[in-house]
Amino acid sequence: MGRLGRFIIPVLCVMVFSLPVSASAMNSILKFGSEGSDVTLLQELLIEKGYLDCEATGYYGPLTTQAVMNFQTDYNLVVDGIAGPQTFEALMNGQAMPPGEEEGSSEIPEVGEYLDWFDEVQYIFKDGTVAVVTDIDTGLSFKVMKTFGHEHADSETLTAEDTAILKKIWGGWSWERRAIIVSIGDKHIAASATAMPHAGNDKYPALQTISSRSGGYGRGTNLDKIKGNDMDGVICIHFKNSRLHKNNAIDPDHQKMVKKAAGLL
Repeated sequence: MGRLGRFIIPVLCVMVFSLPVSASAMNSILKFGSEGSDVTLLQELLIEKGYLDCEATGYYGPLTTQAVMNFQTDYNLVVDGIAGPQTFEALMNGQAMPPGEEEGSSEIPEVGEYLDWFDEVQYIFKDGTVAVVTDIDTGLSFKVMKTFGHEHADSETLTAEDTAILKKIWGGWSWERRAIIVSIGDKHIAASATAMPHAGNDKYPALQTISSRSGGYGRGTNLDKIKGNDMDGVICIHFKNSRLHKNNAIDPDHQKMVKKAAGLL
């Protein structure tokens, strides 16, 4: 039972098993940005299990992503915020999988894998992928989603709580490079991040052309997809051999922090 489960009256738990589940739902892969009746069904299951405390909208946004991740954590599934057949099955049968049976681990190692952005990481940390970011020096963790970026991962905190942890680590908004580990399923990858949101505004739709982008970026495409997270725009996460957007050059300071996260310094 999830964090809200104790507040749901018992009859709702019975209702979970009476909800009609289509073959398409059981075989779908639903994630951030998905829409439709299958998402509505997923949200209803999460609500009645006590993991989602809002109305079913049929849109897979940050709250649904966080609810899925909380459920996956409690049921020993891969914690990626994506609802696939295994997550649906666990929602329906109500049985936690034995630890170790599912791929992935909740334990964060002291150092990350030194993986190349272009050769490997960009295919793991794709747009819409949720990751856990752990700061090497403090051990504090928060969740992000990669929402944009080709030369490196432009990412957004998942919730306002994640933003508060990010600001606690950096002491506020900052361009300081810090060594981090990015965890996606059973992959724990050495990386470097800054904590200065830029190129976006929470008040306007993503990808709309606006003139008030954060970080002094002025007029351009609004790089802010996740709303209500107390952050305007994106932060930069770099990996081995990733590059800057402005000049396609490698940033030596980021690369130093990536090596620190990999235990190579």
